[in-house]
Amino acid sequence: MRNLLTFFAASVCLALFSAGCASGPGGFAFEQKFGRGMRNFTEFARGGEIRRSMEQTALLDSPDMAYTTGFIRGFNRSLVRTGVGVYEMVTAPFPSYDPVFTDYLTVDPVYPDSYTPHLLADPTFGPDTALGFSGGDVAPMFPGSRFRIFDN
Repeated sequence: MRNLLTFFAASVCLALFSAGCASGPGGFAFEQKFGRGMRNFTEFARGGEIRRSMEQTALLDSPDMAYTTGFIRGFNRSLVRTGVGVYEMVTAPFPSYDPVFTDYLTVDPVYPDSYTPHLLADPTFGPDTALGFSGGDVAPMFPGSRFRIFDN
């Protein structure tokens, strides 16, 4: 049993490392697929599908339906996006590296039309941190936060 477990672990490691990082047109396809899977998997933390569905339902259908139908539609799309994210993270080492389920979801994360995110107000992204100031979003993780530093 011990030899079988060792053989199985070695086989799994060999399969993962032999897949490598297949090159695609925009860089390493494995990294793109795994990153896309992580973006999709964290959809509930971001809440973009719910916010966008509620906004679009209020604009296109009725403001009365935004908090009910729009929320349920966004919740369902978030569930699908999370499932696609799990699938892409698990299958990242194996081809095909193309996005899946694109007839229902977009490849990139969605945001409400009334909000486009910017970089965080963080020293990592601030080129002027040596001077003591930088710009960016202050709290984009809170839905409805639109506060930015040095917004031009």
